[in-house]
Amino acid sequence: MDSALTHAGSSFIKFRRYAPDPKAHGFRWVDIKQLHFSAESADDRGLLAALIGHEQFRDDYAGGGVLPEGLRHGPYWLRLITPELYEPISQEKAVQILRDWLDPLWDMPTELEADLQREVFARLAAADGIYYLGELGDEANHDWGRVHDYFHEFVLIDRSVGQIFLIVAADD
Repeated sequence: MDSALTHAGSSFIKFRRYAPDPKAHGFRWVDIKQLHFSAESADDRGLLAALIGHEQFRDDYAGGGVLPEGLRHGPYWLRLITPELYEPISQEKAVQILRDWLDPLWDMPTELEADLQREVFARLAAADGIYYLGELGDEANHDWGRVHDYFHEFVLIDRSVGQIFLIVAADD
C-alpha cells in the first residue's frame, strides 16, 4: 500500500512552553508530514491503511526520526495500529483538542500563532476528513513509550488537492 502515497515534505514547529509546575515539560512541538495520493485512491480507511504502511509513519517522535524498518510509531508498537483505531472527528473538536493542549490562557507569541495557523489550523479547515488516534492503552505502548506527557495525532485528508497530512502534537 506504500505506493499509494508519496511523501511531499515535512514541517516541524518547536516552542518553549513555560509551565507553572517545574517538573512539567518545557518544550512542545508539532510535526507535520505531507503526502500526496492519486485521485483514484481508496476511501478514507484505505488511505489510513496506506499511511500506516508508509515508511514516514515509522517515527517514534523521540529523536530517532523516520526509521524505514522501525517497529514503533510514537508511543505505540506499530503492529498494533490499524485504520479502525482512528476516530473521525469534526474540525471544531480537533481545534478544541489542540487549543486545550496549547493552553487557552497562554499568551502565545505572534510568530508561533502565525506558524500554527498556516501549518495546522488552515489545513484543518480545508480537510474533507479529520481522524484522531486516541489513547490506545498500556498494552499498545512500546518498551519506552511513555516519554511524552501528551501525544495527539491527527490525520487530515484533503481530496480536493490529493493530500494527506499526519499531524502529531506532543512534548519532550
